[in-house]
Amino acid sequence: MKHYGLDKPGLHVGVVGLGGLGHVVVKFGKAMGMKITVISTSPNKKDEALKNLGADSFLVSREEDQLKAAVGTLDGIIDTVSAQHPMLPLFHLLKTDGKLILVGLPEKPLEIPAFALVKGRKVVGGSMIGGIKETQDMIDFAAKHNVKPDIDFAAKHNVKPDIEVIAMDYVNTAMKRLLKSDVKYRFVIDIANTLKAPS
Repeated sequence: MKHYGLDKPGLHVGVVGLGGLGHVVVKFGKAMGMKITVISTSPNKKDEALKNLGADSFLVSREEDQLKAAVGTLDGIIDTVSAQHPMLPLFHLLKTDGKLILVGLPEKPLEIPAFALVKGRKVVGGSMIGGIKETQDMIDFAAKHNVKPDIDFAAKHNVKPDIEVIAMDYVNTAMKRLLKSDVKYRFVIDIANTLKAPS
């Protein structure tokens, strides 16, 4: 977000996909003072996006009326989806000079519609992971702005927490569950407690 200039207060940024990456984009975007719209194929994620994570709006990507109403409203989009999905509707959501940044990794190439890209001087970029300095900057920002899993919220509202803390010896089981999408957002390995010497 910072690299592509999508980190300024007041910008309106869309987040495609509300999974392990998408929910973090929402949290960082809100901490940066931006307006955030979550774009998902799953209508059942609306409450999660708006109430739990604090997104400003939610679009169901399969609902043409919702997409038409939002045409030209986004300064940028962070696309976190690793499955095949249509790109043309996303380009329509961008303002002139809008940026579509891919962080998801679909197995097959995505189709980029040239006319939608050229019309409005839109930009497509990608990002995988930052270096040591960017990672440290991110950690410092998260600490300063309290960007973290909200376990207290989950307990108070009887919903699953953003993360599931596991021991090292549970990793193989966690990987099997991950392949079945049987985790909310992320598994986190509790290395400190795993490495403690037995008493």
